[in-house]
Amino acid sequence: MARILITSGPTRQYLDPVRYLSNASSGRMGAALAAAAIDAGHDVIVVSGPVEVGYPSAVQVISVVSTEDMLAACQREFPQCAGLIGVAAPCDYRPVKVAAEKIHRSGAPLMLELHETPDIVATLAAGKRADQWVVGFALETEDHRFRAITKLEKKSCDLIVLNSAAAIGAEENTVEVLDRTGSIAVAASGSKDEVARAVFGVIAERLIARVAH
Repeated sequence: MARILITSGPTRQYLDPVRYLSNASSGRMGAALAAAAIDAGHDVIVVSGPVEVGYPSAVQVISVVSTEDMLAACQREFPQCAGLIGVAAPCDYRPVKVAAEKIHRSGAPLMLELHETPDIVATLAAGKRADQWVVGFALETEDHRFRAITKLEKKSCDLIVLNSAAAIGAEENTVEVLDRTGSIAVAASGSKDEVARAVFGVIAERLIARVAH
C-alpha cells in the first residue's frame, strides 16, 4: 500500500474581500483519481481547493483556498507520501495588492498588476527523494503534446496527463498519459471515473510497482 498525495480543484486569489481570480475546475477528476487509488488499496490525502464535488469517505481531505495555501499544505504532507498526482488547476497569477475593502466602480478602467504564483508540481518535484514520484497534468489549448512534454521535463515529472480545456467542469474527459520519452503510455476516453481508472492503472504499473521493488 502506498500513501498518495493528490491535489484537486481550483484555487482562488482574492482581489478584494469579495472578488477573486480562479477557474472553472470542478474537482471531479481529482475525486475520481482518489476513488481509483482507494479502490486499489492505497492511502490517499487530497489537498483540495474550493469545490462542490464530494471526495470518497476514506480520503483525508485538506481544504485550502489560495495557491500558496495549497503549496504549503502539500509541502507538509509530501515527505510522508510515496508520490504526488497533481490534478489541481491552481490559479497561476495573484494580484500584487489585495484591496482591504470592496473595490467600487469609478467609471474608469481598473488596472490590475499580477505576479505569478508558485508552481506547486515543479516545487514538490524539485525536492522529491529518489523513491518518490510525481505525476503532473497539462491542460493545453494549442501544440498540445509538445507543450505537455515540455512541462513534463521542466517540472521533473515521471508522467504527465494531457487533456484539453473541454475537460474543465465536464463529466467526461479524453486524455493521453505521456512518459519521459514522450511516448503515450495510455490513451483513455469516457467518464472521468473510467479515465481515472485507466490513468491510475499506468501509475500503479510504472511508478508504484517500481518503487515497491
